[in-house]
Amino acid sequence: MSAKIRILVAEDHLIARVGVTGVINMQPDMTVVAEAVDGQQAISLFRKHLPDVTLLDIRMPKMSGLEAATAILAEHPSARLIALTSYGGDEDIRRAWEAGVQAFLTKDVLREDLIKAIHAVHAGKTYLPRHLAVKLTAQQQRPNLSPREIEVLKLVAQGMGNKQIAYELHIAEDTAKNHIKSIFGKLGVQDRTQAATMAIQRGIIHL
Repeated sequence: MSAKIRILVAEDHLIARVGVTGVINMQPDMTVVAEAVDGQQAISLFRKHLPDVTLLDIRMPKMSGLEAATAILAEHPSARLIALTSYGGDEDIRRAWEAGVQAFLTKDVLREDLIKAIHAVHAGKTYLPRHLAVKLTAQQQRPNLSPREIEVLKLVAQGMGNKQIAYELHIAEDTAKNHIKSIFGKLGVQDRTQAATMAIQRGIIHL
């Protein structure tokens, strides 16, 4: 019998981590060798165990999953990584690919997709469930928002008015208004609620 695929699971939410670990350990050809609760611990446990495949939650305390992915790949370019997230926004997926992960899954993933992803990545292939691939294709255009516009958009999503945004970013209120007008144009939306909703759904910003 061939050796089992050795897996590191990095996930800060206990219930999600237990669920993923349980599914993996039920497979005859897989075993979870370590569990991390944040990005820094994921790097440390990767160094210790050198797993065949690592599952990284994108949003974790201390260091995000994508920051951990970048750090792991800098030390171990052949590392095989899967990004895991609650949301499947197209910008989240693009950032994950850019960080070097080979598969992207949402936490509501079917058990079959999780197992397929692990097998694919272990074999050196990439994996993206069909519904996420469709979403990525549907949003071909990346909104060309400047770093400042993204800062403004985050504050809009927090419910701040123009005056508050101007105060927070040390800019004139007219400048804040101009940024918001530009954001609406680039996202193709009519108001602040639409802008915030789209930005969160697509993974352009995270609250």
